[in-house]
Amino acid sequence: MNAPRTIAEYLSQLRAELRGADPALIQDALYDAEEHLRAELAEQPGRDEAAMLEHVVGSYGAPDEVADIYRDQEIRIQRAIRPPPPPQRRSPIGRFFGVAADAHTYGALFYMLLALATGIFYFTWVVTGISLSAGFSVLIIGIPFVVLFFGSVRGLSLLEGRIVEVMLGVRMPRRPPYPAQQGAPLLKRIGAMFTDARSWTTLLYMLLMLPLGIIYFTLAVTLLSVSLAFAAAPAIKAFGFNVINMNIDGYRYDGPDWAGTIGLCLLGIVLLFATLHLVRDIGRLHGQIAKHLLVTSAAA
Repeated sequence: MNAPRTIAEYLSQLRAELRGADPALIQDALYDAEEHLRAELAEQPGRDEAAMLEHVVGSYGAPDEVADIYRDQEIRIQRAIRPPPPPQRRSPIGRFFGVAADAHTYGALFYMLLALATGIFYFTWVVTGISLSAGFSVLIIGIPFVVLFFGSVRGLSLLEGRIVEVMLGVRMPRRPPYPAQQGAPLLKRIGAMFTDARSWTTLLYMLLMLPLGIIYFTLAVTLLSVSLAFAAAPAIKAFGFNVINMNIDGYRYDGPDWAGTIGLCLLGIVLLFATLHLVRDIGRLHGQIAKHLLVTSAAA
């Protein structure tokens, strides 16, 4: 591969060397490389890009060397932060109840409970920002406000990415998409921000978080409440209460007898573990949604 003569060529070669890696890793590596290269160029304004890159290749590293470094670091980091895998169980019953030993289950559960609050915040922020941007568009402060709004959305996407990575175990970027229009005229950079598909998919994700947050929170609270109430039926009945009490048109039902109470307890236990399986699967699905909408595609 020929030595890069411009920053764009260096980044293109680095992207090619990282082909097949996680898109989040590629986004981080490209951002770090461009930030370092442009800082080197700014420190010596009299030097052209080709001379600067020839010097940087010896200190920062060639694209293939940088790619190898990032791959090795990613392996070590993932080994350090990945929770211990749950014990492997071969029997269907063992796999069914083994979900309680999977750390991702509880991360997904906490995420589903948190999603209502984050969904309300994201939805309010985006709707308010879009409304004010449209209102300010006729004023001189319109363009600066829109730029600040899109910048805040990118910042929130990084925050959401950290939450998704910690709770759902999906690798998300630690850096924003590298500024491909860095050094271009202001209007061109603003135009690039509007034509960047990730700007709009991030807005879509934040709007979707409100209905998804409501669904996640409702499912988690309802299923857990019902399953735990059923599982605790014998203890509740022992204290003189009934899990089910109904009075419809004069017909009164004061709950099952002890045999029925034990049945409710078993049903509650099964429903509890089925809920944990559902929660873990929802966490995996949402992680892929976040990955698709918030992370720059490796082929971009």
